[in-house]
Amino acid sequence: MLKAGIVGLPNVGKSTLFNAVTRTRNAEAANYPFCTIDPNVGVVTVPDDRLETLGNLNKSQKIIPAAIEFVDIAGLVEGASEGAGLGNKFLANIREVDAIVQVVRCFENDDIIHELGNVDPLRDIEIINSELILADIAALEKRKESRTKKARGGDKEAVKELALIEKLLPHLDSGKPALTLDITEDERPVLRDFFLLSSKRSIFACNVSEDELAETQLDPDSHAMVARVREYAATSQNAEAIVISARIEEELVELEPDEATEFLADMGITDSGVSTLIRAVYQLLGLRTYLTSGEKETRAWTIRQGDKAPAAAGVIHGDFERGFIAAEVVAFEDLVRSGSKSDARDAGKLRIEGKDYVVKDGDVIEFRFNV
Repeated sequence: MLKAGIVGLPNVGKSTLFNAVTRTRNAEAANYPFCTIDPNVGVVTVPDDRLETLGNLNKSQKIIPAAIEFVDIAGLVEGASEGAGLGNKFLANIREVDAIVQVVRCFENDDIIHELGNVDPLRDIEIINSELILADIAALEKRKESRTKKARGGDKEAVKELALIEKLLPHLDSGKPALTLDITEDERPVLRDFFLLSSKRSIFACNVSEDELAETQLDPDSHAMVARVREYAATSQNAEAIVISARIEEELVELEPDEATEFLADMGITDSGVSTLIRAVYQLLGLRTYLTSGEKETRAWTIRQGDKAPAAAGVIHGDFERGFIAAEVVAFEDLVRSGSKSDARDAGKLRIEGKDYVVKDGDVIEFRFNV
């Protein structure tokens, strides 16, 4: 299962957000730095309204959503790349995740200590990014030394690595993350093998106060701090910035779904910020969902974007992939409009697809196989 790491400076709301995302209170959320030391891990279901619709259509006994893993990582401070604070632990933990959710404090509150004395979201982002970049520079300098010896001996892979390192180091030295380096398709697998921290894709969670949430969700640029983060995310990393209030989301954990919906409606909010964040992280990880549905269960299956039908079948069971014959496919919207699978077939909306079919998000599929 792919993992997203929740990172940020101390006291920006990381652990509070983790508790809300995972619907637990596993992470200690306290008003002092480093209240998270060992990373908390939680499996999170991906909100998907299509499941309930399909379940009702087929009178399914059970509904099983897709899931991803979130990790609450210790707060980082300036100098982490040199071991300051819990820097070494932080960097080791972040190396193990597949994407980063960077929580950025976008609220003023004199009762909640900020590590640096005042609230400045762009400064906070730059501190985290700088520490990731500095750690990458140190790792690449070490790698360059070992690969230089091999390249002199005629090792072709070492020559490839050195060429990319020579492109990366000046890019990183200029303060830019590895993610934004313009590389060729041939260089892409080499970059992946470097496991650089700044090559991981990020999403920014703008943590606003409770009384600012409704207005900021309606118009994010009306909030000065959020507007700055959104502009930075878009221009520097081609990333998304999501508005959340970790405090409100944590309160929602205590409520039943109907109560939570009513609570949000009273605030003028139609959807939970956490639901939006989870769906955005799922997309960021390059994951997509296809669906199966019947009387026994309606289920969301997780695949990689671009997966073909046999690989998608293999997510259910290896035998499905090995013995793949064909896939009966109907788009979710076409199935719902038709009212049933047989009616979708009669309307020409159900298709038989072969091994080269690239599965689309929201496809409802039944596989034919033989082993």
